[in-house]
This record gives sequence, C-alpha cells and structure tokens, in this order.
Amino acid sequence: MNSLLWLIPIAIVLGLIGLAGFFWTIRNDQYEDPEGDAARILHSEDKPL
Repeated sequence: MNSLLWLIPIAIVLGLIGLAGFFWTIRNDQYEDPEGDAARILHSEDKPL
C-alpha cells in the first residue's frame, strides 16, 4: 500500500508530461500535412542500387 503513495503521483506526472508534449506538437503544426509526408516516402527520388 505504501508503494501506491509513490506510484500514483508518478503516473499522473508522467501522463501530464505526455499530454503537454502532445499539445506542443499540435501547437507547432507537426500534424499539418500527413498526406504529403506519405507521398514523399512513397515517391522518393533516391533510387536503390
């Protein structure tokens, strides 16, 4: 029971850090053009040897 007093706050803090990181990526337009990124991967100008 004593370990829950440590684990629950640590889990909440880690969850808030992850949520803050997710909102940071949204604010900095990281998800702006997913279709363009997929097209660049498929139609790369690098040709295999």
